[in-house]
Amino acid sequence: MSSILQRVTRRIRKRVRLTSHAASADAFLVSYPKSGRTWFRFILSHYFATVAGGCEPVDLHNMFSIVPNYDLDTVRGIPAFRFANGQIPKILVSHLDYSASRFLMRPVIMMVRDPRDVLVSAYFHATRHKHRFEGDIAAFIEDPTQGASCLIHYLNGWAGGLKRRRHCILSYEDLSADPALHTRHVLEFLDCTVDDANLEKAVRAAQFDAMQSRERVEGIPAHDYDRGDDESLRMRRGKAGGFLDYLSEQQADRILELCRSRLSAGAKDLLVHTGLDLRTS
Repeated sequence: MSSILQRVTRRIRKRVRLTSHAASADAFLVSYPKSGRTWFRFILSHYFATVAGGCEPVDLHNMFSIVPNYDLDTVRGIPAFRFANGQIPKILVSHLDYSASRFLMRPVIMMVRDPRDVLVSAYFHATRHKHRFEGDIAAFIEDPTQGASCLIHYLNGWAGGLKRRRHCILSYEDLSADPALHTRHVLEFLDCTVDDANLEKAVRAAQFDAMQSRERVEGIPAHDYDRGDDESLRMRRGKAGGFLDYLSEQQADRILELCRSRLSAGAKDLLVHTGLDLRTS
C-alpha cells in the first residue's frame, strides 16, 4: 500500500471513529480559543467527579478524563474519558469550526466572550505561549489567520449551525459575574440533577487565584511554555473587560468596526450574551 493511500485510509478511519463518538455524545462544549473554556472545563470536571463519587482530586491534567477533547489524543481526548458507564454526561470539547457532519445534531453548549478580550488573550497566547506570531497587537488584529477575521469566521459559522440544533449560550462575562448560577443553567440544559453543595465546592476550587497557582505548578498537558511569565499562562488574568489595559481606543474600535461590518446577524445575537450589542449602527 502506498504511503499516500495509507494516509488517506488513516484519515478515513479517524473520521469514522470520531463520528461514532459524536453520535454517542450527550453534548459538545465549543468555543473560539481564549473564551474561558479551560476555567469552565475545570468547574464541570470538579463537579462531575464529586457527584460520581471520585476520590482523586481534580487537577489540570486529569480533568481531561472527565470532560475530554473531541479528538483521539490518549491524554486529553476521548480515549482518556473514564466515565463511559453513564455516571456523568459525555461532553466533548472543541475549538473546531462548525460542520454539520462533524458535530451531527447533538446538543451544543457554546461559550462566547467579548471579541476585544478574546483577541488580546489570543495575542499573548500566540506571542508568549506558542511563539507563532511576531509583531504588535495592531498587526495581530489584522492578521488573516489568527486575528479578527478568524474569530469572525468562526462565530459566523457557528451562528448558522446553532439554528438547527438544541443549544445553550454561556458567556465568559456571565460566568465571571455568577459562576454558580450559570453553571447551574448549563447543568439543567444537560438534564442533570443539580447538587448545590457540590456545585459550590466546584466553583470555589476554580477561583482564579487557585487556578493560576495550579497552572504554575502543574502546567497544561502537551504545552511547553514559561509558566513563570504571567502573560503566557492559560489563566492569564481572569478579568472581563481587561482589554482596556492593553488596547488603545483606536484598536478597540477597530475590532468593533470589523465585527460590526462582517459578523452575521446571528453572530451579533451571540455576542449580546457578552453585554456587547452590535446589532445597531
